[in-house]
Amino acid sequence: MSDPNSPPLVSVLMAVYNSERYLAQAVESILNQTLHALEFVIIDDGSTDRSLAILQQYAAQDPRIRLTSRENRGIPQTRNELLEMARAELLAVMDSDDVALPERLEQQVAFLQAHPKVVCLGSAFELIDAQNRRITKLPVPLEDREIQAQILAGHAAIFQPCAMMRRQAVEQIGGYSLAMTQAEDLDLWLKLGEIGNLANLPEVLVKYRLHANSVSEQDCALQRQKALEACQQAWQRRGIVGEFEATNAWRPGRDRNSQHRFALQYGWWAFNSGERQTALIYALKAIRLCPGRITGWQLLRSGLLKPIPQAESS
Repeated sequence: MSDPNSPPLVSVLMAVYNSERYLAQAVESILNQTLHALEFVIIDDGSTDRSLAILQQYAAQDPRIRLTSRENRGIPQTRNELLEMARAELLAVMDSDDVALPERLEQQVAFLQAHPKVVCLGSAFELIDAQNRRITKLPVPLEDREIQAQILAGHAAIFQPCAMMRRQAVEQIGGYSLAMTQAEDLDLWLKLGEIGNLANLPEVLVKYRLHANSVSEQDCALQRQKALEACQQAWQRRGIVGEFEATNAWRPGRDRNSQHRFALQYGWWAFNSGERQTALIYALKAIRLCPGRITGWQLLRSGLLKPIPQAESS
């Protein structure tokens, strides 16, 4: 039996704010990992719903959970506090509305142990919606060179809830920037990429949830503005001339046209990924939003009548 006073192999860090709907699923996905030598460091960032009560229930059942609750301070500051509290040399980020697959931590630890030059490791992931419906799998660049090129152009080549980092590297760059709210993860990857290599695993290790209350969906414009600032600072640090490409939102805004466009996007993603029922749900959503547009009806027709593409079916 391992020494309970010895540092864990991995510190899983999770900031929580009003996530009661998805929180139990997120917490259980970490507690049920095939890698057991972990600590689960959680800060409830001043939630006003039942999040804290849910967390307290799990903390009472599993000693690997280290739970703190205090007033709301925002994501970057909360993530920095989590970094300070962590005891392990490897730090895994977890969001309170996503789902980690059982072998996520084990696979990432094995890769980082075999590749000492990699300071930050992500993975491929699936998109799910608020009802746990699978939408699609999104591939990610695997090698450092491609990842660096994409983040320097403002793209999220490593997704926050898929990330595992080396504590020493994160401390060296000073953690998350409080000035980069909404793009603090991109800013972190850019800085980490200046002191080591970045990588992604091709396997899907996380289910990334799309829902209307997520931070990135509520603040798309600010997120793009901060991402541009992060890239501009990185270009200056590296002495290069860069080009910012991430000018289009990848989440819907509050207006009807944006919601219609993304309902179509999610519907076609689902159809081409073999999720016919999900495709039909999003076709109907698009039609309700803009019944006079043919595009929603075209998606509905395909979902009802066309065969699922064999190359993408699951």
